[in-house]
Amino acid sequence: MPPISSAIRRAATSDGAILLDVERGQMFSLNTVGSRILELLGKGWNEPQIVAELSATFGADVERVRCDVREFLELLARHHVLDETAGRPQGGPRK
Repeated sequence: MPPISSAIRRAATSDGAILLDVERGQMFSLNTVGSRILELLGKGWNEPQIVAELSATFGADVERVRCDVREFLELLARHHVLDETAGRPQGGPRK
């Protein structure tokens, strides 16, 4: 999993978290589940680990959680919350 971008600042709230992208001047609001996913990403958890954790915590169907987590991770990547370039050699091909 790509790490969280160094341009992202995060503040916990009672409802989840607020993210600020200091490079792009964008703010995002996350609910408690989104905030938990970002927390686990920050700890280096991969997608299957996050899915298993959320499924167990919320008693939700694994396939449903897998789809929701995948969609959320794609959204984070699209909004540059995740650093897709981390670990890629400079000048290397993009995936």
